[in-house]
Amino acid sequence: MLTYLLRRVGIGLLMLVALTVLVFILLRLAPGDPVTAYINPSVPMSPEAIEALRVRLGLDQPLPLQYFAWLSAAVTGDFGYSIQRGGAAVLPLVFDRIGPTLLLMAAGLTIAIIVGVATGIISAVRRNSATDVGLSVVASLGISSPAFLTALLGLYFFAVQLRIAPSGGMLTPGAPFSIGDLLAHLILPASLLAIGHAALIMRYMRSSLLEVLNQDYVRTARAKGVKEFWVIVKHATRNALLPVITLIGSTIGVAIGGAIFLESVFNWPGMGLLLVNAVNARDYPVIMCATLVIGACVILVNLLTDITYAAVDPRIQVS
Repeated sequence: MLTYLLRRVGIGLLMLVALTVLVFILLRLAPGDPVTAYINPSVPMSPEAIEALRVRLGLDQPLPLQYFAWLSAAVTGDFGYSIQRGGAAVLPLVFDRIGPTLLLMAAGLTIAIIVGVATGIISAVRRNSATDVGLSVVASLGISSPAFLTALLGLYFFAVQLRIAPSGGMLTPGAPFSIGDLLAHLILPASLLAIGHAALIMRYMRSSLLEVLNQDYVRTARAKGVKEFWVIVKHATRNALLPVITLIGSTIGVAIGGAIFLESVFNWPGMGLLLVNAVNARDYPVIMCATLVIGACVILVNLLTDITYAAVDPRIQVS
C-alpha cells in the first residue's frame, strides 16, 4: 500500500506540473498583451514606461524562462500578488475561497449520492414498472441538462418566481451569522448541482444492481428464505456499489465545472467565482494558483476513491 501511495503521489505531482504548463501556455496564447492587466486605463503611460514594466515583470523573457521563474517561486509558496485585488497575496486569497466551494460541492454530492443510490435501487427492484420508466425519463433529462441552463432555470423559478430561496450569496448581508441562514442560501445551488450527478448515479446504480441480482449467490440467499429486503440491502447493494464508487470519484472534476457556473449565477463566494472574475480581469497569478489548487483537489479525490474501492471490495489488490 505504501509503495502504491508513493507512486500515485509522484504521478499526481507530474500531472500538476503538466497542468500548470498547459494553463501557462494557454494564458500566453490568449488575445491581448499581459502587460495591459497591470496598467490603469485612466492613467496614460508612455511606450518606454510600458516596456520598463514589461522588463520588471519578466515578460520580456522567453516563455520557458517565464514559466520556470513562476514555478521556482510557486514551490516555495509564493504565487505572487493579485492584479485585480490591489496587490493582495494570491495564496491566502485562494485558500479563503476553498471553504465555500468545498461546502457547496460536499452538499451537492451528498444529495446526489443519497438520491441517486436510493432511486437506482428502487428502479432496479421495480424493473419495467411505471416507477422505473418515470425515474429513467427523469434521469435522462437530468443527464442531458447543461449545468448553466439548470442553474438559470432554478434561479428563475425558485428564487424569482416562487421566492422560496434566496437569489444569491452565501449569507444575508448585514444579518448575524446563523446555520439556518447558511442552509437557506445553500439548499438551492446544492440541489441544482446535484441534479446531473444524481441522475448519472441512478443510472449506474440501476444497471449494476440488475446485474448483481442475477448472480447465483443472490438466488441462493433467496432460496434459503432470506427476506427480500435483506437480500437487496445486505447481499446485492454492497457489490452493486463498486462501480458507483468509481463513478462518484470521477465526477468530482465535473462537479467543479458545474460549481463554477453555479457560483457565478448565485454569486457564491467560492473558487469558481474567484476564477471567473480572475479570467475576466486577466489576473494571471490568481488563475495559475486557483487552477493548481483545483487540480490538486481532483487528484487527491481520485486517490481516495481508489483506496475506498479497495476497502469496500477485499478482492481488489492495490499494486
